[in-house]
Amino acid sequence: MDKVIRLNQLNVGQKGRLQAIDGDHRLIRRLLGLGIRVGAHLLVTQRRGGSVVVASQGARVAIGSGLADRLRMVLEEVEC
Repeated sequence: MDKVIRLNQLNVGQKGRLQAIDGDHRLIRRLLGLGIRVGAHLLVTQRRGGSVVVASQGARVAIGSGLADRLRMVLEEVEC
């Protein structure tokens, strides 16, 4: 069984698949507008304080610490 962790627990260079969003319909729609949906693969490219910058489908998105804590991820291996 895969270990589920929060997005804000990933380090720079780690990649994960978004498994679930702990939030209401408005939050899910907001994330969809940014191109982030359940099943998306996110690569952490930067950490700034508690915030994280992720790359997904060619776009980079900055996510605040509160929101990053609401995104449940399954860790993936990064291909070298």
